[in-house]
Amino acid sequence: MSRNTTAQIDLAAIRHNLSVVKNLAGDSRIVCVVKADAYGHGLSRVCRALDDADVLAVATTGEGFSCREQGWAGRLLLLEGPSNAEEFDDAVTLGAEMVVHHESQLQLLAQRKISAPAALWLKIDSGMHRLGFPPERATEVFKQLQQHCNGRPLILMSHFACADDRNNPMTERQIRIFDASVASLSGEMSLANSAAILNFPQSHRDYVRPGIMLYGVSPCTDRSAADIGLQPAMNLGCDLIAINQVSEGESIGYGAGFICPHDMLVGVAAIGYGDGYPRHAENGTPVLVNGQRAALTGRVSMDMITIDLTHLENAQVGDRVTLWGAGLPVEEVAQWANAIPYELICGVTARVKAIMV
Repeated sequence: MSRNTTAQIDLAAIRHNLSVVKNLAGDSRIVCVVKADAYGHGLSRVCRALDDADVLAVATTGEGFSCREQGWAGRLLLLEGPSNAEEFDDAVTLGAEMVVHHESQLQLLAQRKISAPAALWLKIDSGMHRLGFPPERATEVFKQLQQHCNGRPLILMSHFACADDRNNPMTERQIRIFDASVASLSGEMSLANSAAILNFPQSHRDYVRPGIMLYGVSPCTDRSAADIGLQPAMNLGCDLIAINQVSEGESIGYGAGFICPHDMLVGVAAIGYGDGYPRHAENGTPVLVNGQRAALTGRVSMDMITIDLTHLENAQVGDRVTLWGAGLPVEEVAQWANAIPYELICGVTARVKAIMV
C-alpha cells in the first residue's frame, strides 16, 4: 500500500474501557455493543478484547455470524430483532437472543412455530418513539411472549433519547414511564446506554449496554473521555506528503475559499473524505504533526488535506500526522466538523489500513 494512512486499533484500550464500565456499573451485567463493525474499529478485532463481556450486542445477524466466526461462544443479542423469516431462522442458528419491539415480530414468532432458542427482550417505547411497544401494551405483549419463551428469560428494556445531558428531564421521565409500565411484571431489566451509565445510575438495573464508551469516546456533553478515565481505541494517522510555501493573498484548495493572511508554510497530508475524514471540517480544525498542534487550512479533498505549518518550521515530508486519537480526542474534531464522534469513527473507510496494537 503506497499511502501510509492507518487506523491503529488499541485492544488494550478497549479492555481498559470495559473495566471502567464494570467499575461504574456495580452488579449490573455488561452488554457490549459491537454493531456497525464495532463502531468502525473492526468487529473481528474487537471481539478478541471483550472476553469479559456478559453479552455481545449486534444490529444484524451478519454481525452475529462474524462474532461466532471469531470464536465468541457466549450470549449474543440481536438489538433490532428479526425483521423477516430468514433473519429469524438465522437468529435461531446463531442461538441469539432477540429484541421484540413491533407487532410484526409477534406475528413472525407465531408463524415460525419455533420457541425462541434464547432469551427474548421486550422493548418498551418510553418516549424516544423509534422502536418499542407503547407502555400501555407492556403487560399484554409480555404475556404473549411468555408463550414463546419455553422457560427462557424474558427481559424488559427501553432506550433513552437524551441521557447524554444530565440536566435534561427527559431521561428521568422515561425511567418513570418504563417503571410504571412494567410494575406488575417480573423479569430482569435493561435501560442504561453509555451516557446513562455515567449520568443516571438509577437506570443501571440488571444489564447496562455500553457502546461508545468501549471505544474511548465520551458520551456526555459536559465530560471528556479523559475525565471519565477512558482511553481512545482508534488512532487515525497519515504522513505529510508535501510542504509548500504559499504567499500572502494566495488561495488554498478547492473553491479558493481560504486566502492566506500572510506568507504560510502549508503541509499536504495523505487523508481525505475518501478515507472517512470529514469533508466539512472547518478551517482551524486541529491535527497533530509529530505530536504538535497544527490546523486545517483549506477545503478537505477526497485524498488530501492541507495544514498550516507556519509555526512548525522543522516539519518535513514523511512526518506523522494524527487526525484523532491519543492527544487529540475525536470529540474535539467532531465539533469542528459539525458532526458527532460516532459518525467519524464509524465512517473510516476500507482503504485505511487497520493496524492492531
